[in-house]
Amino acid sequence: MVKICGIGAGYVGGPTMAVIALKCPSIEVAVVDISHSRISAWNSDQLPIYEPGLEEVVKECRGKNLLFSTDVEKHVSEAEIVFLSVNTPTKARGLGAGKAADLTYWESAARMIADVSQSNKIIVEKSTVPVRTAEAIEKILAHNSKGINYQILSNPEFLSEGTAIQDLLNPDRVLIGGKESPEGQKAIQALKDIYAQWVQEDKIITTNLWSAELSKLADNAFLAQRISSINAMSALCEATGAEVSQVSLALSKNTKIGSKFLNASVGFGGSCFQKDILNLVYICEGNGLSEVANYWKQVINVNDYQKNRFVKRVISSMFNTVSGKKIAVLGFAFKKDTSDTRKTPAIDVCKGLLGDEARLSIYDPRVTEDQIQRDLSTNNVEWDHPIHLHPLNPTMVKQVSIVRDAYEATKDAHGICILTEWDEFKTLDYQKIYDDMQKPAFIFDGRNILNVGKLREIGFIVYSIGKPLDSWLKPEGHAYSGVMDIIP
Repeated sequence: MVKICGIGAGYVGGPTMAVIALKCPSIEVAVVDISHSRISAWNSDQLPIYEPGLEEVVKECRGKNLLFSTDVEKHVSEAEIVFLSVNTPTKARGLGAGKAADLTYWESAARMIADVSQSNKIIVEKSTVPVRTAEAIEKILAHNSKGINYQILSNPEFLSEGTAIQDLLNPDRVLIGGKESPEGQKAIQALKDIYAQWVQEDKIITTNLWSAELSKLADNAFLAQRISSINAMSALCEATGAEVSQVSLALSKNTKIGSKFLNASVGFGGSCFQKDILNLVYICEGNGLSEVANYWKQVINVNDYQKNRFVKRVISSMFNTVSGKKIAVLGFAFKKDTSDTRKTPAIDVCKGLLGDEARLSIYDPRVTEDQIQRDLSTNNVEWDHPIHLHPLNPTMVKQVSIVRDAYEATKDAHGICILTEWDEFKTLDYQKIYDDMQKPAFIFDGRNILNVGKLREIGFIVYSIGKPLDSWLKPEGHAYSGVMDIIP
């Protein structure tokens, strides 16, 4: 059997290796990680991440041609192809802090591969990395090769959390970058042959290494740009009485634009968008392209502005203070159908409300109390470093309670903030919720998933991003007098 080893059992490594095992029964797939708790979870009935369809795939293959192990060196040594899905967080300190990717874990993995390898290997970059990372890995391996030949390939993932399994089973494209030498082309073909077992050949794109690495950063930057663009329009819609969903619909019918990533919201989150754009900014600055760097910075600035604008709207609507008031927060994950909270807008919104001394009652169907408390007490930069390096016992935020359902969260609340578009929030009994709330009762729909007209008939004062303002609410220029930016 061909043996593959995936280093890193996170959101990328776990699902990707599981689907390869499912579709390639003749390949033995080992997923390794230094985190014992994470590997234990992969070997249990309670997987460490939630993703629709993932549990079924893992149970189908685990114990057959898919295994999860902390014996990293053994499985790397035996593998012919090694997928690297280790973390590439933003540097927290030193040169490039706050922008550059921290390649500490990458370098450590490369040195370990060099130490334990006894046969030729293909090394596949799977997680998002800065352009020319392959060159750095190659240098480490070459100077510690002991006569072993390594080929480095870039095979960036294009997964959307919440649909990752479907994205892997039916990808719109698979990108493989490698050297243009005969050895490099042979390595590309070896990886291509694996994907070809379930992906149409015309969807497998091959490029040089640097194009593949940059394509991933560009992909995320362009998607984030679309979200910031429609969010910028949402502010103008509120100011003019336009309806952002109608503007979005009109744009979507233009075949040159399309419909995806045009939903206005409280802001984008997730592990990739902000991190990758900051990395792109750093690369541009390093190459003297300051105008290009400033262009991409603005995508992040608009995202921060949108979150700030939402918090200000909540506070200003409720008589310019939420001090001591109970605010129900429905949804904490950065999007529905995932338990991932990395860079979720909910963190900044909650911190902004806590800064005005609100009492928060948070409900999310998939995110644990421990994770929410950790996110609200962790430094903004450290969030993306491996979870096993975080404090085991996060500082409890006293003004926050995490509850079991939406009705408990909203009981006696002064206002409700919807921060994740979970389907269950669309079908709640809002009459019951209204009856159990303090009056006036406010709803701030950060995902535009609710029927505003029906809520107003019940008696709610409603703010929905990019929609004509409730008569209670003032235009933006007047509403925030005396309210400063409160999200750092």
